[in-house]
Amino acid sequence: MTSSPISRRLAVALLGAVLAGCGSTPVDRFYTLSGGPATVVPTIAAAAPLYFEMRPVTLPGQLRRPQIVVNAAGGRIDLEEHHRWAGPLAEEIGSSLSLGIAAQLGAVDVYRSAAPKDSTVYRVGADVQRFESQPGSYALIDAVWSVRRLDGGEVQTCRSVFQEPVGGGHDALVAGHRAALAKLSATIAQAVRGQADGRAPACPAG
Repeated sequence: MTSSPISRRLAVALLGAVLAGCGSTPVDRFYTLSGGPATVVPTIAAAAPLYFEMRPVTLPGQLRRPQIVVNAAGGRIDLEEHHRWAGPLAEEIGSSLSLGIAAQLGAVDVYRSAAPKDSTVYRVGADVQRFESQPGSYALIDAVWSVRRLDGGEVQTCRSVFQEPVGGGHDALVAGHRAALAKLSATIAQAVRGQADGRAPACPAG
């Protein structure tokens, strides 16, 4: 049984529509906040190795999702379905801070391993209050962080806000967040260094 010319034309048209739809499917892109030049920063000179524990980072509920969340007008947020974090955002931020602090101090993060016997360990925590993304405008992190020497030292709790201007596109937005996290890492590293040097805990100005 042969099909009619009309049926063949309809089949070809449908096949073309399917192929066109497949060709226009957006490609998923994945981004990371750790590694690369943004976390390679000058080391703060240390007389002896330093050890710290980077505790798991906490985030507001609306940010605990794989998609990049961008701010829109009127208090609305949009989920960038095809632009996602390579891992859970809290882990991405925590890894960036861990690498940044370690690079600044020449230190070792021993949260998932054991510190040498009789060594001094500093516990670092970070509670992210805001992690705002405005493509073509800014990337912002607002975090309450703490540093405490585990052998009974005083807890230092501070709040830091870093905002970076960004150009258009997701690559620029992620680069802005990486730069803001590098500054937060440097600030926390200074606090660890201060405690290691015996200085009284004091939050940075501004």
